[in-house]
Amino acid sequence: MSRLQVRQTHSTIGRKPNQRDTLRSLGLKRIGDVVVKEDRPEIRGMLATVSHLVAVEEVD
Repeated sequence: MSRLQVRQTHSTIGRKPNQRDTLRSLGLKRIGDVVVKEDRPEIRGMLATVSHLVAVEEVD
């Protein structure tokens, strides 16, 4: 299964609470934080919610 590298690129200031909660549950706390997650439908849905706040790359 492939993996996704997720980097937070924008601030959560002024964003809706569900977007803040989604970033926190992904493990992102501040701009520049990077996490690697398994490519699963649940993660893809979370990334769709905050797609304007993160950058996503596939890693092997």
